[in-house]
Amino acid sequence: MGRIDAIGKSMADVKALSAIEIPSLEGRVSAEEWKIRVDLAAAYRLVAHYGWDDLIFTHLSARVPGPEHHFLLNPYQLMFEEVTASSLVKVDMSGNPVGETPFITNAAGFTIHSALHMAREDAQAVMHLHTPHGQAVSAHAEGLLPLTQTAMLIREDVAYHDYEGVAVDLDERERLVADIGDKGAMLLRNHGTLTVGETVGEAFVRLYFLERACQAQILALSAGEGNLNNPPQGAPEVTAQQGRMGLKMAAGALAWPALLRKAYRLDPTFAS
Repeated sequence: MGRIDAIGKSMADVKALSAIEIPSLEGRVSAEEWKIRVDLAAAYRLVAHYGWDDLIFTHLSARVPGPEHHFLLNPYQLMFEEVTASSLVKVDMSGNPVGETPFITNAAGFTIHSALHMAREDAQAVMHLHTPHGQAVSAHAEGLLPLTQTAMLIREDVAYHDYEGVAVDLDERERLVADIGDKGAMLLRNHGTLTVGETVGEAFVRLYFLERACQAQILALSAGEGNLNNPPQGAPEVTAQQGRMGLKMAAGALAWPALLRKAYRLDPTFAS
């Protein structure tokens, strides 16, 4: 009986750990903030669904309406599949939580995300990943190549930032901002991918294109560079122009609403 009791207690402990009680903030924040929280939590769940997460590491953030430039960041203790609208931590531009929270935030995530939220009014959402394909392309000397339609649609909107170690030095913010300029995506060399957007949906769809382009590039290069078919002259430039014109519309009116419905189908608790 002692062994059975011990097993039962162990299972109860696991169950308790797996059910983190997070009080709902719905109705306790503005309607505008709540919508952004729901969208951002959905983005976290979708990143987990597509297998782009890296345990508890990397971040997706979104700015909260208001002159303070506060923004929302995931709590450091939760897996992406556990993030909810209410668990997102609101921080100020010094990285301090705004209001009480049982969670902690990550210094490296704060450095990267605060840099872009502070510098660009259009960077309402910032998303950063460490996927194997994204890291592989970020380590490639030529970066993202115009090998596929997906890459050509986004390639001219991709900037590059050299690796400086884990991003905990606030001085790196100036260089991050200078390197991304006015572009919507960036490859952090030997590190990963990053996108910004005027909405959570725009940043996510841009990230989707970038990640898919990186994945396709690694698959194509596995056959050897001598076996690649390069697009005809002028095609990458035409496709890039089409991407600039079409991505915002695709994100706002088409893809993100569909992705949000998908997130609800996967697990509606993200919106709690």
